Amino acid sequence: MKVTYFQDTDTLYIEFKAGSVAETRDLDENTQLDIDGQGKICALTIEHARDRADLRHFSFEQVGG
Repeated sequence: MKVTYFQDTDTLYIEFKAGSVAETRDLDENTQLDIDGQGKICALTIEHARDRADLRHFSFEQVGG
């Protein structure tokens, strides 16, 4: 998983898995979901991220193995 924030465009990009994107679905006018050929989620793009998410507080926790 890879999280990238583009400050110049205020875009948050969360890549769940690398791979070829077969389809991009608009969840709303500022949120897109990338899907591969098997219907698995590849990535999520959030526009206007500062207004829509609390980017100042980011943490990641993996539980279990």
